Amino acid sequence: MIAAIDRAIQLKSTYNIRVINVSLGRPVMSRFSEDPLCQAVERAWKAGIVVVAAAGNLGRYNGLDTQGYGTIASPGNDPFVITVGAVRDPNPGLPDRSDDTVASYSSKGPTLLDRVVKPDLVAPGNQVLARTAIPSTLATMFPANVVTINTYKYLRLSGTSMAAPVVSGAVALLLKKDSTLTPDQVKARLMKTAWKGMTPTASVYDALTNRNYFVQHDLFTVGAGYVNIAAALASTEKIGVTESALSPRVTRNASGQVVLTKTYPTVTGVNVVWGSNVLWGDNVVWGNTLLANNVVWGSNVVWGSNVTSGYNVLWGDNVVWGDNVVWGDLNPFTVALAGAGDH
Repeated sequence: MIAAIDRAIQLKSTYNIRVINVSLGRPVMSRFSEDPLCQAVERAWKAGIVVVAAAGNLGRYNGLDTQGYGTIASPGNDPFVITVGAVRDPNPGLPDRSDDTVASYSSKGPTLLDRVVKPDLVAPGNQVLARTAIPSTLATMFPANVVTINTYKYLRLSGTSMAAPVVSGAVALLLKKDSTLTPDQVKARLMKTAWKGMTPTASVYDALTNRNYFVQHDLFTVGAGYVNIAAALASTEKIGVTESALSPRVTRNASGQVVLTKTYPTVTGVNVVWGSNVLWGDNVVWGNTLLANNVVWGSNVVWGSNVTSGYNVLWGDNVVWGDNVVWGDLNPFTVALAGAGDH
């Protein structure tokens, strides 16, 4: 994968390569500044190629006692790239976003070790029909997912790997409209124009497991919101060419409060745009609802005092805030293929 990214950088001018879609991931084992895969996507980003990465499909994983929080995969944990979670539409025949929810399996932030606010966006990624080769590994493993339409073969798949290409397509459209946009300008525009009207919480039923899953549309689950391609194409706003759309981090201040910060000990020489002015302020990008006390900062949500509903263990010294993270016997590939089944 690293060799392929480096090859794309080499051929950027030859083939006008402007976007790389990374529909894969592995557990975070080190800080992004020490991760070879993260460093590869950063090289592409700094070379002028937008990198879009899948968030991961571990939103149901509770091996860290975090109810799926802290499960963003590498290289989606890198603050430079656009990391995408998956949305499900219970009524795909209706052209309405209001009933859409994040998929229960979509991985959530903040990222392990670095505590980066991820994903950056969410996009449709559930029960997606895509052209496929027959025979193929996935078609052989999951024959029930093969769909024939007018003699053409399709594979119905769910996962953030299906959501990321939606955003990659949006990137291509933005660059077609304005080829001068930098990767940071593309990321900033997509995040600012994202739809932020998702309900604070929702219940998701999965027919494969016959279970209901509770989902919460906070900024560690949906990021800046639901990608809105029409709004992004209509926008003409740009951050400065010297400004960075680096995803922010969460940290605890001297009073013990959890706050957003644009300071990275391992990143120098960049002017991070979030929170720096009114136009691109935090509330504009993430929305008042996603940052509201009853959604993110409340006492009974992510970092509350109630262990059952607040997932207080997320902030324990040995999980998100600590350096000693152990994933155990987790097999993300099995989870990605068999665990992504919201209907």
